[in-house]
Amino acid sequence: MARGGFPGMGNMNNLMRQAKKMQEQMMKMQEELEEKTVEASAGGGVVTVVANGKKEIMEISIDPAVVDPDDIEMLQDLIMAAANEALRKAEEMVQSEMSKITGGMGIPGMF
Repeated sequence: MARGGFPGMGNMNNLMRQAKKMQEQMMKMQEELEEKTVEASAGGGVVTVVANGKKEIMEISIDPAVVDPDDIEMLQDLIMAAANEALRKAEEMVQSEMSKITGGMGIPGMF
């Protein structure tokens, strides 16, 4: 038997240390992402949505000029388009930050 225990245990300990370090980095990244925001707009900027890295909508701004009581559907469509784009950008931001930690390993389901 190899000196110091079972063969290959050094590699396993190394792997565990790396996994722990990666986990700590990901926890720190999650905290940082809560503070980072992305912004998207629709209708030439009449509706703007801000989302954070947790993929939460933080703010919605609507230009009063676009509020037409006779055309609520257009306003709803603009809000939905801006919100969906903001959430897409937030997802891209999360994936970008994640790949910095995982080195592009592409671990599915992490976020």
